[in-house]
Amino acid sequence: MIRDETVDDHRAVRGVHVRAFDDDDRIPRLVAALRVAEAAVTPLSFVAVVNDQVVGHVLLSAARVDAPRRIVDVLTLSPLAVLPEFQRRGIGTRLIAHALEAADRQGVPLVFLEGSPRYYGVRGFDSAAAAGFRSPSLRIPEPAFQVARLSAHEPWMTGTFVYSETFWALDCVGLRDPNA
Repeated sequence: MIRDETVDDHRAVRGVHVRAFDDDDRIPRLVAALRVAEAAVTPLSFVAVVNDQVVGHVLLSAARVDAPRRIVDVLTLSPLAVLPEFQRRGIGTRLIAHALEAADRQGVPLVFLEGSPRYYGVRGFDSAAAAGFRSPSLRIPEPAFQVARLSAHEPWMTGTFVYSETFWALDCVGLRDPNA
C-alpha cells in the first residue's frame, strides 16, 4: 500500500534510507531538512507499507526552473528508497507512479531527478538536457539528469534547473569525486 507519510513514520523512513543507501547519514538529514524547509511548493512524501511495516519512501520537494519567461516552481524527486530485502518487487516503481500522479494533480509542470536512465527512463522520465534543460551542476552526469513533463507543462518552460538551498547546504547535488 502507498500512502502519505505521517509524523509517526519518520523513524521508520529514516531506517529505510540508512539501510537502502548505506551512507553517512546524509540522506536521512536531507529528508528531515526538506520536511521543514520553507518552499513555494509543499513537499509530497509517501511511504510504501507491507504488513504494517514501512518498506519504502519517496519525497518530492520544491525546486525551480529559471525559464526565459519567468521562474517556474517545480519538484525534484529525491530521495527514493526501498529496504534491500523488498527491492526488485515493483515497490519503487509504484512509489514513483504515485508521486508523479500526486504532483500532476497539484498542477506541478515538471519533476526532476538525478538517477539511472535505465531505471527511471521506463518510469516516466526523459533526458532533461535533450528536453532543453540545463543542469545545476557540472557534477551531475548528463544521462543522470532527468525530467518528467506533466500535464501542466508548457513548451516555453525550459531553462536552468535550480535545487532548493537545502540540497546545496547538505552537499546533496551531483557526485563528489572521492579521489579529489
